[in-house]
Amino acid sequence: MKAELALGARLGVQRAALWAMAARGDELARLVSAPWRGNPYPVYERLREGAGVHRSSTGLTVVASHELCSKVLRDRTFGVRTADGVEPPPFAASGLPGGVPVIPSFLELDPPDHTRLRALARPAFSPAKIAGYRHDVGGVASKLMVPLLFDDDFDLMAQFAAPLPIAVISSLLGVPDVDAAVFARYGRVLGASLDGVKSVWHALLVRRANRELRGLFTRLIAERRANPGRDVISTLAASAELTELELATTCELLLLAGFETTTNLIGNAVWTFARNPDQWDRLRADDALLGPAVDEVLRYEAPVQMTARFAHEDTEIAGVPVAKDGMVIVLVGAAGRDPAAFDRPDEFDIGRTGQNDHLAFSSGAHYCLGAPLARLEAEVALRMLSAHFPTLNVVGTPRWRPTTVIRGLRSLRLHH
Repeated sequence: MKAELALGARLGVQRAALWAMAARGDELARLVSAPWRGNPYPVYERLREGAGVHRSSTGLTVVASHELCSKVLRDRTFGVRTADGVEPPPFAASGLPGGVPVIPSFLELDPPDHTRLRALARPAFSPAKIAGYRHDVGGVASKLMVPLLFDDDFDLMAQFAAPLPIAVISSLLGVPDVDAAVFARYGRVLGASLDGVKSVWHALLVRRANRELRGLFTRLIAERRANPGRDVISTLAASAELTELELATTCELLLLAGFETTTNLIGNAVWTFARNPDQWDRLRADDALLGPAVDEVLRYEAPVQMTARFAHEDTEIAGVPVAKDGMVIVLVGAAGRDPAAFDRPDEFDIGRTGQNDHLAFSSGAHYCLGAPLARLEAEVALRMLSAHFPTLNVVGTPRWRPTTVIRGLRSLRLHH
């Protein structure tokens, strides 16, 4: 009880401090505070002013232009941890006792550990493997689509956008008896923790999700060692290069990252097309636009809006000094709307050509390993939806998730 009270008090002080900064005009504090959080794009526009780099009253440096975001993500001067590899500490029990032992996944590590662990997972996402997944993804999408055709209205997120990538990554890993609703809950709870723990209740939910996931993969790893198959867990479990905790953490990362981003990519795509029916008509008329359409959604309404890097030495960004171990917030959502990088950036246009690359999958050493699979799943989802829905009729007002790092819909109801 003491731990819960202490955590609640600490979080209350943090919320009050952030709100005070936001009220005084600090743009970074506004991005994590209501009501600004709901529509971050005006905040991004202000942060791109000047050189596109600002020092927040939180003490953090913020980069918002496409040029600087790309530079920081690619520059080996910056890493995802401090120079000594200590911070940020592994997020285990959310400040409460009774959590499970957690070490960082390769997403949260710098070379050489990042390079070693990423290399072990990379074969599952090779071009040949991705091409082979297309038929299976189409089969899952077709199965999910059937009941939607007989419902007057349905929740796209709960009935299609989440179950599709959950089924695909679970099959790839070899996770049996998948409960899509439970896994979607894991994604929401742990995805929201990227913003930091919001409350004691949120901390308890995070602890529970971590414990359940660890239990699941500990059991599956033992089973695959006894009876290996052709799935990714079996492949990883056979490696002598992974410790037990590294193996479990890598499996957990592949599962969560394998569906959380794609769920929100599909939801953001359908919502954006619903608001731009002329673009939906273009897509329905030309399958060749499926790939460009997915990339345009990633630019325009990225599922991951920001990431963080630490300077590994004293440096500067566009003349603004950053001390060693100083944290830099990279606003990839702002980079996607930068008029210096994209013509008419606030317009959704699936026919864009000759533009800069978006940064929705990050860049540099930490470019998203599962990006080809996410693209494939989004293309299949849009092809399936466009074949069956001449128009996208939204029921009521969609519910957005109250998060900043992850931008996605909690629900999106459509009717025929």
